[in-house]
Amino acid sequence: MRESGKEKKVRAGKILARLRRAYPHARCALEYSNPLELLVATILSAQCTDERVNQVTPALFKKYRSARAYADADPQEIEALIRSTGFYKNKAKNIRGAAGRIENAFGGQVPRSLDELVTLPGVGRKTANVILGNAFGIPGLTVDTHMIRLSNRLGLTRRQDPVKIELDLMPIVPETAWTEYSHLIIHHGRARCRARKPDCLNCEIRSLCPSSGAD
Repeated sequence: MRESGKEKKVRAGKILARLRRAYPHARCALEYSNPLELLVATILSAQCTDERVNQVTPALFKKYRSARAYADADPQEIEALIRSTGFYKNKAKNIRGAAGRIENAFGGQVPRSLDELVTLPGVGRKTANVILGNAFGIPGLTVDTHMIRLSNRLGLTRRQDPVKIELDLMPIVPETAWTEYSHLIIHHGRARCRARKPDCLNCEIRSLCPSSGAD
């Protein structure tokens, strides 16, 4: 039976409540102390684990403390520091490009709107929402591979395109909880609802998931 938007909103609220109880300390796994550091860490996290990024960033953050410092840096020096994150040449280019635009267009400060953030090299909606939600407290839905997988398994969307999934979720997940919901879904995707072998038997939201086979 087809689920109405109102019914999806009610179910999404129940999913949120249960995941809050299951993962009360869920948060952004990247380590940072200011918006610029989070921006750099998020660029580095593309096709790389957060654990690896957190191993690399302390030396990077110590060496480069401003957008100007990144923009003026020797590309090879940045590449050497971030090599283990993979795709390091492109990531170094994006970091320097984003930093240069921040310096020249935004007075050296990371912008606080999605429309401005996505003008930075290497920054799409996912990265922008990570920064908005975690650095500035502005709600944003982070649609990564976990969010795509779980949103489809949960029947909250049938789409695969990240932007379309974000637009589908926006009216059914409470706006004030967008950032928190993202953390919870990502955490649940890593801990329980894995891509290859989801642990449906022990899943905290099994009865709310049409893919689990629960009654």
